[in-house]
Amino acid sequence: MGKDVIIACDFADAETTYAFLSRFTGKKPFVKIGMELFYAEGPAIVREIKRRGHRIFLDLKLHDIPNTVRKAMAVLSRLDVDICNLHAAGTTRMMEAALEGLTRPDGSRPLLIAVTQLTSTDQESMERDLLIRAPIDEVVMHYAENARKAGLDGVVCSPLEAGKVHDRCGASFLTVTPGIRFADGDTGDQKRVTTPALAASLGSDYIVVGRPITAAVDPAAAYERCVREFVK
Repeated sequence: MGKDVIIACDFADAETTYAFLSRFTGKKPFVKIGMELFYAEGPAIVREIKRRGHRIFLDLKLHDIPNTVRKAMAVLSRLDVDICNLHAAGTTRMMEAALEGLTRPDGSRPLLIAVTQLTSTDQESMERDLLIRAPIDEVVMHYAENARKAGLDGVVCSPLEAGKVHDRCGASFLTVTPGIRFADGDTGDQKRVTTPALAASLGSDYIVVGRPITAAVDPAAAYERCVREFVK
């Protein structure tokens, strides 16, 4: 799988989501389905979006005891999504259990990636709220190495950390990076952000883009701009 732009479909219901996706009359974009939409509509919306020809990143960020995550991933593997994720903070044992659950009897499975630190987290909040005193870059690299050792395919991280993740974990270890804004856009509630072009130069394999596309007057044009800037 080469570089690509993933649109974060962070909508409240199926009707809004389908109306948004219908505006893409050419290439079917890779989309992310997060907690809000999945909890509102359930597995049915995943199946329908897949039926319409979109690749899907199912962004549910599982984090629980290993046995619970194993069984949950076994259920999600039946939805034929392309990427699933979990929190690396759940420990290496949990990540290994997730991989076991996600792998189907024939050996196939979606890609599995781990969230390191959310892009809304900065050094100050990590120290104050999580009592993690190490530098945030060091924490991200440690979580990434744990994910690689557990057999995962990559991590969710800031674009600012993508190149360092590749240096530490290898070129084939995927970096999926939210926190993307156009140079002339608003950063919103994200703390560690870059533009699509800068994310590409820093080593991101996939960028996840929400409001710069979903809130645009012409989402298809904003998506095409993002692809041009990221996939050169």
